Amino acid sequence: MARVAVVFTGGTISTAFDPVAGGNVPALDGAAILARTPGLGEIAEVVAIDRGRTPASHFTFPDLLEIAAVLRDALADPMIDGAVVVQGTDTIEETAFCWDLVLDGAKPVVVTGAMRASDEAGFDGPANLRDAVRVAAAASMRGAGVVVCLAGTIEPADDVVKMHASALDTFTSPNGGSLGRVEAGAVALFRRRAGRRHLETSRAAERVHLITATVAMDGSLLDAAVAAGADGIVVAATGAGNTDPELLAAAERAIATGLPVALATRCPSGRAGTAYAFPGGGATWIRAGALPVGHLCAVKARVALALGLGAGLDWDGLAALLADPLP
Repeated sequence: MARVAVVFTGGTISTAFDPVAGGNVPALDGAAILARTPGLGEIAEVVAIDRGRTPASHFTFPDLLEIAAVLRDALADPMIDGAVVVQGTDTIEETAFCWDLVLDGAKPVVVTGAMRASDEAGFDGPANLRDAVRVAAAASMRGAGVVVCLAGTIEPADDVVKMHASALDTFTSPNGGSLGRVEAGAVALFRRRAGRRHLETSRAAERVHLITATVAMDGSLLDAAVAAGADGIVVAATGAGNTDPELLAAAERAIATGLPVALATRCPSGRAGTAYAFPGGGATWIRAGALPVGHLCAVKARVALALGLGAGLDWDGLAALLADPLP
């Protein structure tokens, strides 16, 4: 039987309603979650690692890199076949991508959680945990990198997005589609990942800011971020990479000082490119020295830029990291 390390970090799966607080709060540790998940022993031998009960919105980059070190150590054990991280769903698209960047082994890493608290009707945590352990134990998942598994789907960390605030089937991969599903107790793969980004680092730049372009938006927020000591900036532009010319002018001032500025789209899928050459168009951003991020969404581009800067990459290194990986 396969052995799977399960790292518990908290999240909705660990919460219950507190009438004094007036909402859901952390309540269950890893042992309590396992006790509410019948049938795991028929899938794999679980090695539980409890890392507390941290809301996903409270994670810092040092937290994520510490969890990466825990995963690396667990996966180095030749008796461990894969790993699962149990966490809050609010930031899974960022955390999973962070671990996908810094872990490069062949053993599967699966991130899961729940959309409903442990005392709600239809609590989805146990089913998600069983599916995640099944995926982590599957030999067919070797080499797939970090994936997210909730509501039966298997999503690649570099594409997965939380599309709805509370729906059970909120996670989807809008550019490439799901890698597969867990169906009738088996892992069914639809496709393999085309390529992965990777870098070696034990730190991240802490002040990489994300600025979302909107209609009638000037460059004051970007200027303020630079003045506050930003390490880097990601701009989530409208459409295919277009903004007001004043926002571009602020970016040009930042780039002139050596500050890396990356250009993403604020759209759920697609990429910022060079189709438009009017002032503020994507082509003018790239000519000004902004770093294109391929099909990464803006929040993932921020994670990659922060880790790349933490690794000490120069402009060429950052450009290579952010670009879509080759098949």
